[in-house]
Amino acid sequence: KKMKIVLAAVNAKYIHSNLAVYSLKAYAKEYEEFIEIREYTINHYREDILAGLYGACPDVLAFSCYIWNMDLIRDLVADLKQVMPEVPVWLGGPEVSFDPVQELKRMPEVTGIMVGEGEEIFRGLARHYIEGNSKLEELKGIVWRGKDRQIQVNPPGEPMDMNRIPFIYTDSNGFRNRIIYYEASRGCPFSCSYCLSSIDKCLRFRDSELVKRELQFFIDRKVPQVKFVDRTFNCRHDHAMTIWKYLAEHDNGTTNFHFEVAADLLNEEEIRLIRSMRPGLIQLEIGVQSTNERTIKEIRRTMKFSEVARIVSEVR
Repeated sequence: KKMKIVLAAVNAKYIHSNLAVYSLKAYAKEYEEFIEIREYTINHYREDILAGLYGACPDVLAFSCYIWNMDLIRDLVADLKQVMPEVPVWLGGPEVSFDPVQELKRMPEVTGIMVGEGEEIFRGLARHYIEGNSKLEELKGIVWRGKDRQIQVNPPGEPMDMNRIPFIYTDSNGFRNRIIYYEASRGCPFSCSYCLSSIDKCLRFRDSELVKRELQFFIDRKVPQVKFVDRTFNCRHDHAMTIWKYLAEHDNGTTNFHFEVAADLLNEEEIRLIRSMRPGLIQLEIGVQSTNERTIKEIRRTMKFSEVARIVSEVR
């Protein structure tokens, strides 16, 4: 029997897709015939997800963990260990990367956690399980159970080069009627004390020429909506301007692009460009952490609320 690794995603709604698991599979290209993606939603009955994963007959099972699915995944992992005690279970994603040792103590059924960016780590795990000639001791970026189930903390992985991450949407059929997620940068310029995005200090950007080519793929296919998952899309002015100009010049009249931005970083040039766009070409998600200056100071955020208020009304 051929080795099978199942990447499981539990989305908040059917219309969502999980960029992470597709990115992991695409990056581990040499092993893709051994990797299967299973997507569910938190609205499925737990028994149905359980039956689906059991029926997939995985040799290794890995879950993508977020705030909206973590409780369900904890339950699933406990149940799966009853019916598939021999199958190693790995977790990854922001919700378990934050304190992996604590998470392993809390979930005795879990074999290990991929900490931080998963592409390179998952490829190493796939190599370990499929080829069997590499040791987990040598793999960067994992916290796992070694001999006698003792928790081992391996050194962290290197920050990913954004240009080496494959474009996953070569076949758009699997994503019909679903929101398309796209990533042009990683990391966050802010250090809000309560936020898991603030852990990733290293800001990196995908080459804008590459981004243009990939966005054209969506424009040509008249995809209804593309959501950028970048934490603060406009933290680098030239990067944001290059992409927004391209979208304004290649507008197909239907596709909408969604960006998360910091309002107080939007400058006059960007606002002028936005004003010239077709209404509905882009939509902006503007997070206001608090209107209370003391709160802003306490959470270690830099933000002038008066400036945010001024710019939001300009954008409107």
